[in-house]
Amino acid sequence: MSLFTHLRSAGLLGVLFAVILGTAPAAETKWWNQEWTIRKKITVDPADVVTEPLAAATVLVRLHEGNFAFGSVKEDGSDLRAVAADDKTLLPFHVEKLDPLLNEAFVWVKVPDVKPGAPVSFWLYYGNSGPSATAVADSKATYDAETLAVYHFAEHGSAPSDATTNANTALEAGGAADGTIIGTGLRLDGRKLVKLPASASMKWEAGSALTWSAWVKLSAVPANGVLFSRREADRAFVVGVDAGVPFVELNDGANGVRTPAGEAIAPGVWRHLAVVVGGGKATLYLDGAVYGAIDAPLPALNTESVIGGESEGAPEGRVGLAGELDELQISKGARLLSAVKLAALSQGATEKAGKLVAVGSDEESGHGGGEGELAKHFSLIKDISRDLTIDGWVVIILCALLALIGGVVTVFKFLYLGKITKATNAFLKHWEHLSADLSVLDHGDEQSIRSMGGKATPKLQKVLRQSPLYNLYQIGFSEIQHRVVSAREEFTGLSGRSMEAIKATLDGGLVREVQKLNSQLVFLTIGIAGGPYLGLLGTVIGVMITFAVIAKSGEVEVNSIAPGIAGALLATVAGLAVAIPALFAYSYISTRIKDAVSDMQVFIDEFVAKIAEAYPETH
Repeated sequence: MSLFTHLRSAGLLGVLFAVILGTAPAAETKWWNQEWTIRKKITVDPADVVTEPLAAATVLVRLHEGNFAFGSVKEDGSDLRAVAADDKTLLPFHVEKLDPLLNEAFVWVKVPDVKPGAPVSFWLYYGNSGPSATAVADSKATYDAETLAVYHFAEHGSAPSDATTNANTALEAGGAADGTIIGTGLRLDGRKLVKLPASASMKWEAGSALTWSAWVKLSAVPANGVLFSRREADRAFVVGVDAGVPFVELNDGANGVRTPAGEAIAPGVWRHLAVVVGGGKATLYLDGAVYGAIDAPLPALNTESVIGGESEGAPEGRVGLAGELDELQISKGARLLSAVKLAALSQGATEKAGKLVAVGSDEESGHGGGEGELAKHFSLIKDISRDLTIDGWVVIILCALLALIGGVVTVFKFLYLGKITKATNAFLKHWEHLSADLSVLDHGDEQSIRSMGGKATPKLQKVLRQSPLYNLYQIGFSEIQHRVVSAREEFTGLSGRSMEAIKATLDGGLVREVQKLNSQLVFLTIGIAGGPYLGLLGTVIGVMITFAVIAKSGEVEVNSIAPGIAGALLATVAGLAVAIPALFAYSYISTRIKDAVSDMQVFIDEFVAKIAEAYPETH
C-alpha cells in the first residue's frame, strides 16, 4: 500500500484542505475570566425527579480523579468558581472537602431556577495559580433563608459547625466517621449524644412548617432506636428506626402519633430519611419516596436537639442508634416533594446520581495565564494570512502537504522501528539458546528453520518476521540446508568457498533489509531541503508583488508596506515549520536505523563464526 493510499484511507487529505481553506467553521466560546485556564460543564438534569419548579436547589458536585484535574487546582481550592451558563453570573458555592492527595472533592453549589424536564447547566472554573484567585466560597450564601441548619460533619475533633448564617454550631464534638457517603460523617455508637443549641432561629412555633433530612447507615436495628429527638415538657419531635422500620413521632402535648410501619431497612446500607411537616400533616420520606404519613401538627419546641439518642424526659425503652450519620439539614419551611427527591437522588453515590448531576470534561482556555500571548500570536497570524496573495497560498498549501506527508512517514517509521525492536529482542533470546547447539537443524526442513528448531510457535514466528535478524538467519540456514541436502551422505562440512558464498548471500540480505529500513525517508529529506526553498520562493514573490503595487500606487508608508511584507514572510514561516520537525524526525529515525544496521552486521559476523565452528570442513 502506497503512502498516498494511507493518506487517502485515513481521510487526512480532506481534513488538511478543510483546515487550510477554512471550510471547517471555528466555534467561538465565551470565557468568564481569562485568568482561569480550565473549566468544566456541570449539568443538572432533573428528568422525572422534579415535577414542580424550584426557585433554587443546592446540589452536590462530586469530583474525583476520573473527572477532575486535581493537579491544576490550588490546594485550598481558592481558585474554584461556579459560574452560571451565561458565563457572567457567579453562583454561590462552598467546598465541604478538597483532598488533592486522595483525589476527592465535594462542592455544594446553589443552582437557581430548576424546572421540570429542563436541564440546567453551570460552569466550574479553576486553574488560576495567580494572586487574583482568592477564596470566595461562602457556605452561608449557598442556602436559602428558610434553611435553619446544615451539618456536613466534616470536622475532626471539634463540634459540628452549621454551614448556614444561623451559626447553630453543635454544643460538643462527636466521633468522626471517614469515608461516609459524602466525605466525613458523624459516628453513632448508641451512647454518645451530640446536642444542638436552642437558638432563636431554632425556635419552632406550634403548627409551623418544618423539613428535616439526613443520610444514615445503621450498624444494628434495635427496637425503638432513636436517631434525632427534641423534647420540651410533654411535646416532642422524634426521628428513629424501630427494628428496621423508620418512623417520625410527633407529640403536641395532647397525644403522640407515630407513622405506620412500612418496609424495614437493612443495616450497612446508606439511606436518605426526610420528614416534611406542614398544614397539620407530617410525611416521612425514604430515599425520596413517601414512606408514611400522619395527621399531626408540629409542636412548639425551643430546647436543645439531640443527635444519636433521646432527650431528657423520654419514655423508657428508647435507645440510641449505632452507625453513621451524614448531611443533616433542617429548614423552617415545608419543602416540595421535588426538592426532597432531588436531594435524595442527587447526593447519593449511585449511577443515577451521576446522571442527575453530570460532570463534563475539562475545557482549556487559550487565554489564561501564559497562554494569552499564544492566543494573540495565533490571532495575528490569522490577520496576516488575509493579506496573502494567491502565490503565497499555493506555497503554503504545498508546505502543508509536505508537512502532512512527512508526519505520516514519521508515524509509520516510528511504529515500524518499534516492531523491529520488539521482534529482534524476541529473536535474540531464542538465538542465544539455538546457537549453543546448531545440530538440531542439521537435517531440518524449512519449517524447522522457521520455527528455530521447533522452539518458535506460529504466533511467535509472525512476530519474528518483523526482525531483520530473523530474516538473515533464515537466509543463512537456507543456504546451509541447500548444501547439506545437495551433498547428501557425502557432506563433509563447509569449505572456505562455501562460507564466503554464504556470507555474500547474507550481505545481499543485509542490503535489502537496509533498503526496507530507508524506504520513504526521501519524503523527510524533501521536506528538510525543499520546505525552506518553497517558503523562500513564496516570500520573494510576495515581496516583489508588494513593491510592484507600491510603485504603481506611489504610496510609500508603513501601513501600505507592512501587511504585504508580513504576508510574504508567512510563506517562509510555513517552509521552516515543515523543515524543522522533519529534520528532528529524520535525525532520530536515522540513528535508529544505524543501530539496526549495526545489529545486522554484528549478527552476520557472529552467524558466520558459529556456522564455521558447527560445520568445519573435514577431509
